[in-house]
Amino acid sequence: MADYTPRLKSQYKDVARAALKEEHSYKNDMMIPKLDKIVLNMGVGETVNDSKKIRSAVADMSAIAGQKAIITNAKKSIAGFRVREDMALGCKVTLRGDQMYEFLDRLVTVAMPRIRDFRGISGKSFDGNGNYAMGLKEHIVFPEIDFDKVDEMWGMDIIICTTAKTDAEAKSLLKQFNMPFNN
Repeated sequence: MADYTPRLKSQYKDVARAALKEEHSYKNDMMIPKLDKIVLNMGVGETVNDSKKIRSAVADMSAIAGQKAIITNAKKSIAGFRVREDMALGCKVTLRGDQMYEFLDRLVTVAMPRIRDFRGISGKSFDGNGNYAMGLKEHIVFPEIDFDKVDEMWGMDIIICTTAKTDAEAKSLLKQFNMPFNN
């Protein structure tokens, strides 16, 4: 298993780069946008009442990402929410390289079709700099999560960072990875 390449990575090298260069008429290959990183974030507000829930969330996030999740802490105390400074409130993972391509492949081909009443994702969730953000209401759509052992369902944010300069370039890059945009 020394020279294994993820399916989407080889698809990018073999097909997507040429298609993007043709579509946007780039002068050289270094101008072609590529994936930079994928950041997964899970906010677990229930930890205010039960601090054990963060361990469950970190375990689930680590299983989904294939890499250990780190705990995110509160920066300030907010009395109205019963939050103290440095209290664990969620977890996050940053994926790069082969793990990033593997995760995107599982997201598009396995997890998204398992979402109830799925009609595609919004094509308007770009930030103006070529990065795409989306949210999932339930983390159990990933096959790594055993549905019977889940004690709580959490939502998660997925941010796909690209090297594209504009949203149109980033959208055409993500379309090359079969991202199911509905508009």
